[in-house]
Amino acid sequence: MSLVLVPTPIGNLRDITLRALDELKAADLILAEDTRNTGLLLKHLEISKPLQSHHIFNEHKTILRIIDQLKEGKKIVLVSDAGTPAISDPGYLLVREAIKNDIEITCLPGATAFVPALVVSGLPTESFVFEGFLPVKKGRQTKLKELQEETRTMIFYESPHRVLRTLEDFKNNFGENRRVSVSREISKLYEETLRGELSEILTIFATKLIKGEFVIILEGKSNKKLKDEK
Repeated sequence: MSLVLVPTPIGNLRDITLRALDELKAADLILAEDTRNTGLLLKHLEISKPLQSHHIFNEHKTILRIIDQLKEGKKIVLVSDAGTPAISDPGYLLVREAIKNDIEITCLPGATAFVPALVVSGLPTESFVFEGFLPVKKGRQTKLKELQEETRTMIFYESPHRVLRTLEDFKNNFGENRRVSVSREISKLYEETLRGELSEILTIFATKLIKGEFVIILEGKSNKKLKDEK
């Protein structure tokens, strides 16, 4: 019995690994965030396997049944719509329950959006903090206030219809001169990264058609600024 977390391409389908193909082919069952999206991927890869939905709205209800299937000796693969499962996607609860039941767990290395966005940002990479999606309403301002003293490079995910609001919030909380790198559509045809100060990037986005999924890399509070305040 084993649970295998398999990263899937975040854009370019050629980013699937040979090992991921082997695990998908060997699975008794594939848990998918959206069976329609995963079904299309499997069809492209010419793999036919049973699919079962596993997403944030049903994971609490389905976990025990999945654990029972694992105990019966099944090999189950967990995938998300794109990237590595459990990174701003379902997976954590299932992994935790599998650990409690002494079930073997493997996570394959593979596609994830924030690593390439961080590497090409030009901002410090030796220490960083991944924040994922900010709260949309409740707790948003509290979180932003907490991050005002963060000295590490900060990484955020954002959707196209909220990215402008998030950049505005960053300017208001961190200052218009804070450096930022905004990447979208990573590994896809229209991949793009914009770098500059928050005021500069906001000026660009004010006249830009906003499409795609975004990774925002934000400079941390500098040690120089910390020393100046003492």
